[in-house]
Parts: sequence; C-alpha cells; structure tokens
Amino acid sequence: MTMFQLIDTRNGLLSDLLTRVTDIGRSLDSVIKQREKPLLEQCEGLLDKNGEAASLAKAQQLLKHYDELNDEEKGVFFLEILANFGTDNAALEKAINNWKSDSSEANARVLHFASEPRSQILLRRINQAPNGTLALVKMRADLLRFTRTHPELKILDQDFAHLFLSWFNRGFLKLQTMDWGTPANILEKVIAYEAVHEISNWSALRQRVADPDRRLYSYFHPALGIEPLIFVQVALTDHVPGAIAPILEKQREPLDPEKATTAVFYSISNCQTGLKGISFGNFLIKQVVENLREEFPKLETFITLSPVPGLRRWALQQLEKPDAVTTAEHLELIRDLERARLEGTLTSLLENNKAFKNLVATYLVSARSPRGGATDPVSRFHLGNGARLEDIHLQGDVSENGLNNSWGCMVNYQYRISDIEKNHETYVNADKIITSSAVKSLLK
Repeated sequence: MTMFQLIDTRNGLLSDLLTRVTDIGRSLDSVIKQREKPLLEQCEGLLDKNGEAASLAKAQQLLKHYDELNDEEKGVFFLEILANFGTDNAALEKAINNWKSDSSEANARVLHFASEPRSQILLRRINQAPNGTLALVKMRADLLRFTRTHPELKILDQDFAHLFLSWFNRGFLKLQTMDWGTPANILEKVIAYEAVHEISNWSALRQRVADPDRRLYSYFHPALGIEPLIFVQVALTDHVPGAIAPILEKQREPLDPEKATTAVFYSISNCQTGLKGISFGNFLIKQVVENLREEFPKLETFITLSPVPGLRRWALQQLEKPDAVTTAEHLELIRDLERARLEGTLTSLLENNKAFKNLVATYLVSARSPRGGATDPVSRFHLGNGARLEDIHLQGDVSENGLNNSWGCMVNYQYRISDIEKNHETYVNADKIITSSAVKSLLK
C-alpha cells in the first residue's frame, strides 16, 4: 500500500468516525440552536464546556457558516475575533500577582496559560472539526490578505502561526516521491501549484515525473490528506546547467540516471498560502539530498538553477532612490536594460555583459533587505538553508516571465553537505553571504 493510499484509507476511516460523532452531536438541542446564532456567538458557544460530540458539531457548523461569508464579512469577522477573543485580563492579573508573591514553578505555569489569548483556544476547538486543519489553513490565507489593509490583524495572525508551527513540525511531515503512478487527483495539484515554471498540460507534467532522469519530491501532512505542502523538482544531469530551456525541452533525450553526476533543483513551490512563514524547504532540501545520494551514489554535485525574482524590481527602485552600493554605471545600465526590454532587443544586450553580471552580483551579495539578510527572496531561502551562491547566468531564462522578473538572469546555489551547517550559521549570525570565487571576482 502506497503512502497516498494509506492517507486516503486513514482519512476515510477518521472522516467516517468523526462524521458519526458529529451526527450524534447535531441531535443535541444546543447544536440545533447554534445554527441560528450569529457567527461571533457561535465562536463563544464553541468555547463553552460542552461534551466532545457537541463541540465537534459546533466547530463544523461554524466553518460552514464562515465559508458562506463574502469577502467583506470575512474581514469584519477577523476584526471581531481580535476585539473579543483576546487575553482574559482579570485572570492574567490574578496570575501575575500570585507569581509575584510566590514565584514557584507551578505559579509560573499558571501565568503562562493565563496569558494565552482566547483566540488560540478557539482555533484549537475549530481544529476538532473534520478537515478542520485544512479549513484553518485556508482561513489564514484569507486573514493574510486583510493584514495588508488592517495591520492590527497581524496580532491575530500570530495565533495561527504559533499553532501551525506546532501542528506542522518536522515530525508530522511525510516525504513522498511523486511519479507517473501517483494518483491523478494528486498529480493535478502539481500542475495547479507549480509556481516557478508553468506546467501547461499533462504531457509536460509526464516529462517532469516520468522521465528516468527526473524526480519530484513533496511533503505531505496527515491532516491535509492529498494536499501537498511543498514540492521540489530535480533534474539529473552530467553538468551544471546555466539555462532552464534545455531542462524543460520537450524533445530532449533523457539521460541514463546512472551516468548523472549532478542533481539540479530547478523548481521549488510552496503550495499552501495559509502556511506562509512556516518553513519546510530547509528540511525538504536536506532530506532530498540524502535520498538522492542513497539512490545514486555517483552524484557529486547538488545545485539549484534558480530565478532571481526581485532583481528587476530592486533595480528600478534604484532609479528613484539608489542604495549605497549602487553606482552611476549601474543606473545607466538599468536604463539601457529597460529600454532594450521594451524594444524587444534585450537578449542581444545580455550576451557576455560583464557590467550586467556586476549589477546582479551587487544585488545578490552587497544589497541588503531592510530587515537584514539578502534582498532577493529566493536567495534568502537558499542561503538560509546553508547553500553557497555559485554562479550567475545572464540568459538563464529568456521566457517572457524570466525577462520581466530579472531580464533573463538565473543563478546557481550549491549545497555541499559538509558546509551546509557552517554556511547557515555564517549567514544567520554574521549576515555574510557565502559565494564562490567566480562570483567574488564579479564584484571587483
């Protein structure tokens, strides 16, 4: 029995059991009355000390009511939860006073639990409903949209993030190799969630999961069933690539994987918007490297072929307000690149352009995010996972998307098993970006 069949079986049995319990709960008068109450009252009712069956049914009814809200009503709902389900200040003050008079371990723990906002308790109760975890992940995706216009809701988002860090810790994650034998209802999610290089149809997907020199790995969580959390696509090659087109080429000749020397991570996609900020990639990369080394002992190099999604946006910002690392030559080059992009002559400008390589290296190595660390989001991901910035390729992705995001530029980040922890510590603690000598030479 495959992992996917096991998930379906377990989820089916669990769903049947929870449905039966929920049906029993629905027969209770309190639940029947609950259906007619405003959503905020339903939340209060869910925090009542009721039997388990009633609690399950109330949680399910609450989620059903939430799904029926329009976008504006959802925003109001989150604001009401923030206003009405905070910390019990009276209980907290009492716990503080008790701890001040007796700073025992027991009183410290009472203080800890007294400081917990009621919204966290509410989320845990909602999670009891069948498929409650997935519903809460989707609910947080809604909430994240509203934090842009209502920054005060970031406090409520902290409750979701706090709980999700526990619910989605590494111990619950299952790594699965996806191939052409994986059920179609799961494979179609790869097409839907692919965020780096679009998969246009089933034939294109087949190349990525069925060709002998291709692998696709994904993390799953038991509570989310067939919904993937994150997946990575790998090409087995005999060289380090500098462009994405040959990897995605429809008519290419597959390589015998036993002859491969290099594993190329060419696409990593996070699937659940509601799990933003919950890191899975660092675990995924390291576990995939170990799996590949076990399957193909001859592999020597583990490297990415990565986009540089923030490059053009950052560069255009320099025309308005240059960073200290930006030179007058950089600004003139940025204008030339934009002019060539609009005129359709950009690819000729990219060929062996040392000034452009210097601009890219400056962006990746010298520029800094206002919150610290690398400016580019993909760079932050790989450097934070312990990779080294290896090389820059000016014509790595000459698709429309690639030209719009980074004027066609792509880069390699290399994962050396012996250096991953050291590189990670250097980046996180010293804010130093580890680069190859080839990249360093571009900055001179």
